[in-house]
Amino acid sequence: MTEPQDKPIDLGIYGRDTGLGRLSVAELLAIAVGLVWVAGVTGYALTTPTAEGEGGPLATLMTVLVVVLPLALIWAAVATLRAVRTLREEAKRLQAAVDAMRNAYVASQQTQAAAILRRDDAPPRLESSGAVAARPAERRAAAPRPAPAEEQPTLALGTPPEDARPPLSVADFILSLNFPDSPDDIAGIQALRLALADRGIAKLIRAAQDVLTLLSQEGIYMDDLAPDRPRAEVWRRFAAGERGRSIAGLGGIRDRASLALTATRMREDPIFRDAAHHFLRTFDRTFSEMEKAATDGELVELANTRTARAFMLFGRVTGTFD
Repeated sequence: MTEPQDKPIDLGIYGRDTGLGRLSVAELLAIAVGLVWVAGVTGYALTTPTAEGEGGPLATLMTVLVVVLPLALIWAAVATLRAVRTLREEAKRLQAAVDAMRNAYVASQQTQAAAILRRDDAPPRLESSGAVAARPAERRAAAPRPAPAEEQPTLALGTPPEDARPPLSVADFILSLNFPDSPDDIAGIQALRLALADRGIAKLIRAAQDVLTLLSQEGIYMDDLAPDRPRAEVWRRFAAGERGRSIAGLGGIRDRASLALTATRMREDPIFRDAAHHFLRTFDRTFSEMEKAATDGELVELANTRTARAFMLFGRVTGTFD
């Protein structure tokens, strides 16, 4: 029985043949020029008559320098070109690796958020584990008969269950705006579920998820942005309805590439533009309600969330802070 041959290891982008082991055109040209030079110097030395008294160690040294120095300069230039080519290939491979890791991270974040949204939106399942659904005839037979009128309890048509829940805390509200970092982020997942139970905040969460997904298509990620932290009083001015220069401190996004890409996408893509304006309106309405219960420290912390950074970015692009 023959032993199975080991399968080659797939190294991904690092296993691709970049062509660095083969001779390039510059190297082939350098070899040809070197051979021509050596042949020319040799032919000149053989065909030129040597007078008596000439020669000696100095003449031999000069002949060696004439032959070797041009060849050394040629191959120094070739070695420099090869090093540059190697660095470019390495830079491309590293950039591809970084892009692959970033895309995998964004895909996992979107998948986790979508799974959480689906679980919270799905209706509760009433069947117990291991229970077998009954046939229609059996269900009709097992159905309880209606009680007499005097025995039927009255329906409570008061406060809906979702309105009877305690209001979401500001800390959970801020944590939900950042979205869970990973499946192990239990606190973030719990805060997101609590936020989705509130109909008003759930609209903001979904609007933020939409714009974050659209921004990722342009290679814009909130984790890459480092905005200036606005003061709490600026957030309160915004909640009070002030616009323009008085709240310019909220426009702390300084990344010119992200601002330019977002502005271009808003001009060219009406779906992107509508999603951005819907997100800004929803953020304005929801934040104005939550600001009243927030402390100054919590308002400053709000700027670290991915949702708040998206708000700052779109606010700069749309001129909200001008």
